[in-house]
Amino acid sequence: MRVVIAGGHGNIALRLERQLAANGDQAVGIIRNRDHAADLREAGAEPVVLDLESVSAEEVAEVLKGADAAVFAAGAGPGSGMARKDTVDRGAAALFGAVCERAGVRRHVQIGSMGVGRRPRPGTDEVYAAYLLAKEAAEVDLRTRDLDWTILRPGRLTNEPPAGEVHLAESVEYGEISREDVASVIVAILEEGRTFRRTFEVVGGNTPIAEAITRL
Repeated sequence: MRVVIAGGHGNIALRLERQLAANGDQAVGIIRNRDHAADLREAGAEPVVLDLESVSAEEVAEVLKGADAAVFAAGAGPGSGMARKDTVDRGAAALFGAVCERAGVRRHVQIGSMGVGRRPRPGTDEVYAAYLLAKEAAEVDLRTRDLDWTILRPGRLTNEPPAGEVHLAESVEYGEISREDVASVIVAILEEGRTFRRTFEVVGGNTPIAEAITRL
């Protein structure tokens, strides 16, 4: 399986690329900074340098040619302002989904965030609130697409070792989850038809990942 990952140098993306490579799949990571290419190669992925904030749809389509699935794992990241929350977390996501639709890459997984769709708590930082609104707009856009999409909203991300056990459902209580476990969930749902056109939240839990998928 050839999987194109937007935001290929992200903390979840690099873990996902390693897992795909270990399974014998081909991962292609889209990155902005060519200095990150070596990290993707080390993870077993093919790097492609494209800036999704300024690239043309035709250039993205060229990368998606022949792909079996696409994963949107990009984000403006810590330290970015409100404007880039919109151009990356919403705008780049919408572009990626639109090009997947036109290119016929039906399987599409988009990484969201718990908190989307809920009213921000009083005192929430305005940049974080903008991030959640951008993520929500990206979800709304993806749901209009003629794609086999899945939206996955992880809880607070950690770099702890993987537990291999999660709580995965349409709505869960807020909690933590390791980035490695999120990557494992994405691998598991990529070819799982029961996850098509559905939105899930995921945190650490007591159910092995494969079993959590079969329970859906």
